[in-house]
Amino acid sequence: MRVFLRRVRRRRRSVLGSTCYRSSTYQPLRPWQVRERSFRTTQLGRRGLDPQEVREFLDRVAGDLAVVYDALAQSRRETDRIKNALRRWQSEQARARNERGYDR
Repeated sequence: MRVFLRRVRRRRRSVLGSTCYRSSTYQPLRPWQVRERSFRTTQLGRRGLDPQEVREFLDRVAGDLAVVYDALAQSRRETDRIKNALRRWQSEQARARNERGYDR
């Protein structure tokens, strides 16, 4: 499990790249973090935010984050599939080129 988490951390850093100015300790919000976030109610009667409204908003944000993370994961899978296909094609081309060179 530790190895997996290290790989995820490394991959996250490489995705941000050198153009991102966030700290290396920055952790993007996850849907479960938004859903589990709670706010204190005020002690002075009706002052403050409506807890039901806040909860509805957090659920909406968590749903949007879940959609974004799913799309990102799908995009990464597609990128990996295309990269692997390109590597296979390049290997086949190199192998064919080498075979033609040895036949001369």
